[in-house]
Order: sequence, then C-alpha cells, then structure tokens
Amino acid sequence: MNAPANTELPVVVIGAGPIGLASAAHLVDQGIEPLVLEAGPAAGSAVREWGHVRLFSTWSEVVDPAAEKLLAPTGWTAPHGATYPSGADWAERYLQPLADVLGDKVRYGAQVTGVSRLGRDRIVDADREQQPFTISILNADGTEERITARAVIDASGTWSTPSPIGGDGLPALGEKVAVDRISYRIPDLKDAVVRARYAGKRTAVIGSGASAFTALAYLAELAKEAPGTHAVWILRRGISGSTFGGGSADQLPARGALGLAAKAAVDNGHADAVTGFRTSSVEKSGDQLVLVAEDGRRLDPVDEVIVLTGLRPDLSFVNELRLGLDERLQAPAELAPLIDPNQHSCGTVYPHGVNELSHPEKDVYLVGMKSYGRAPTFLAMTGYEQVRSIAASLAGDQEAAERVELTLPETGVCGGAGLFDQPAIEETSGGCCAAPATLTIGAPASSGGC
Repeated sequence: MNAPANTELPVVVIGAGPIGLASAAHLVDQGIEPLVLEAGPAAGSAVREWGHVRLFSTWSEVVDPAAEKLLAPTGWTAPHGATYPSGADWAERYLQPLADVLGDKVRYGAQVTGVSRLGRDRIVDADREQQPFTISILNADGTEERITARAVIDASGTWSTPSPIGGDGLPALGEKVAVDRISYRIPDLKDAVVRARYAGKRTAVIGSGASAFTALAYLAELAKEAPGTHAVWILRRGISGSTFGGGSADQLPARGALGLAAKAAVDNGHADAVTGFRTSSVEKSGDQLVLVAEDGRRLDPVDEVIVLTGLRPDLSFVNELRLGLDERLQAPAELAPLIDPNQHSCGTVYPHGVNELSHPEKDVYLVGMKSYGRAPTFLAMTGYEQVRSIAASLAGDQEAAERVELTLPETGVCGGAGLFDQPAIEETSGGCCAAPATLTIGAPASSGGC
C-alpha cells in the first residue's frame, strides 16, 4: 500500500513537556496538524519529577505566546507574571491545561523507541527526502506500533539521562553496584521517606551548578533540625571567585541566591568543600561508601551520594537519522558554538531558530533541552523561539522562520532550579526577573499563591 503524501501526515512531536507542547501550539497556529507522543502518563511528566523545586524564571518567562493564545478561549488565566512557579505549578497550572486544549493531538503512554525514514536506514540515499518518517512506539500496555510523519520535532529533553559520577564522563567503578545509595536528583526533603534517607546522615554532593547549590542548601536546612546531617561538596575544579556564581551581584537575583545559599552552607559548617576531586571509583565500606579520586585520594565514608553533574541527550532512538551534531556538546553543529558553556552563560545565548537547528536529514529537529546537548545554559523562552521558527518554516514562511521575534532582557532568562522565598508582587519598570529582597536558605516556598 502506498504511503499518504507527506503533506497529509502530521508533524510528530516527541515529548509533552514545555517545549514539546509549545511546538504543538505553534504548529496549530500555522494550520499544521501535530501529534505529540508522551512516554509518561500526563503532560510535563519529567517536570513533575522535580516539582518540589522552584524555577528562578518568572511565570511571564515560561508561558509561550502561542500556547497562551490557545488557552485564552477556555477561560484560562495566566498566573501573575512576576511570581516564580515550582515545577509542580508549571505542570499543573500551565502544561496540563495546554495539553487538555490540544486534546487527542496528545497521546500519553507512548514511548518513542525509534525514528527513521520509511524503508530507508541511514545509509540509503535513493529518494530519501521523498519518504515520510516512520516512528516506532512502545505503548504503556506493551503493544508496539509504527506511524508515519511529515516531520519530527524531538523535544524529549535530557531528564532521563543524567551524567554519571566519573570525571571522565563514564560511570565510576562501583557506581552501578552502589546505586541504592546514589541519587541523581535534587532531594525532596518535604517527602518523609526522602527526608529520613538524609536526616542525620553524611551525604556527598557532586556537582558545581545550580542543582548542586540547591541540594547543599536543602541539606543545610535539614541539618538545623536533624543533628548529624552533614554534606561533603565535591568539585572537580578548585574554588574561585566564580564558584558560587554572581551572588549578590548577579543580575538575576534568584539565580544569585543559589550560589549564596551554597556558600552559606559551607561558611556555617553544614558542608565541607573538597576541590579538584575527580572520582574514579566508589567502594563499599560496611553500610557506607568511600569515594576515590583519580589521584588516589580517598574521602571519609559517606552514607549517601547525590550526583548533579549535568544531563546528556539520549540519541539512541534517533540513531537511524542523519544528524549533524557537534562532537563535544552533542548539539546541532550550527548551534554548538553559540551555547558553549566555556564561553556562554544562559544570559549570553542569543535567540536562534530553524537555520541553527537544521540537520543533514531534512525536517527533523532537536529542540529545547535536547538541542543543547550537554550544555546546561538552556532558556525556556529561547526554546519557545526555536519552535516558533521551526513551525513557520514547515508552513513555508521562511521569512518568518528567519526573523527573530524574541528580545531577551539584558539579564538573560534562565530556566532551572531556584531557591528563594515567594516574591512580593510589585510593579517594576522594566525588571524582568524580580526576586525577593530577603531569602530563606531551605526548602522552596509553598506552591500556593504563584
């Protein structure tokens, strides 16, 4: 049987997270039929897993314009733009309503296990671009199926593939065996079971970014209530003036608060910092773990290890596509120089679109966190601009696709873990990233009132 003409097929979007659902909204706005495939049981399934963490981007920075346009006729009211959502807020108050509006354009329990060209593996040239994409799906009930698409937008993110302990990018020796004592997530210390896991324990926190800062601050707060709670902060580099971020000088106050919280944890004796430590192995010592560095140093035993060394893209299910990826970041080759974390922070990456996100394989795009590969500098608003540009290109409006329609504030707009009190709602004259004047080092503020 002949396959339908490509233009009659939907554009398949992989992932019903913030950027995947924004993709669908922009496609609908362009008159293109999307089909969003989500492996989890609800919209924003990955976001819900870090629902206890508050973003340091405000609501005004994490709602996509095309999505808001779809939601408006339903009576949906946007939360106050100057307040900061938690992950749970983002999922429940925005992502799920958006998915509900999209209706049967979103399928849950549909895990994409492979993407290729119909009848063509990555080797075959003949009539390649004339063939639709074929997508293999594993459904929640265990059944498998194949569907075809005119284009594929992979917004599956990087949440499912955290980086390991090893300083060389590989799991440290013994890491897999000790997995029952190792976590790759910021702990939710409001959960009684999780709290008991760390209370009164000695915990190693490995990492130097916002997530590590947050974990250190959470454990420092726990230490005030549970004697014996102590953190060992392990950094692969030394401590310098930039270790704790911009602190009070950071133009994004909420982001700066994270670094100040981590510094306070060390200064107040709730954490010890170990620098220049690249872990090569994890050894068991009774009920505890001993971390051993490449240079032979051995740390005192710890009860738990929290690994926050970044995330990386899962490229296994797009391996039959001809992707042009940077050899270091695993990001699209044209985008990689613009997001290199050695050169850029989230505030210095300029908006980009279809040109930077295109691959040798026509009409396939990695977007959102996945487009950034191993770079940690992703911006939610930049992701929305990515998919606006791609949708315009798929609709044949190349002028709109190449036109930058996003102006970032000078401070930048950074998504990610935040740690600060709920800000008072104030009118500001052009401030994009209002934050509270005072902050509490500890668990995020309650989700009410965002």
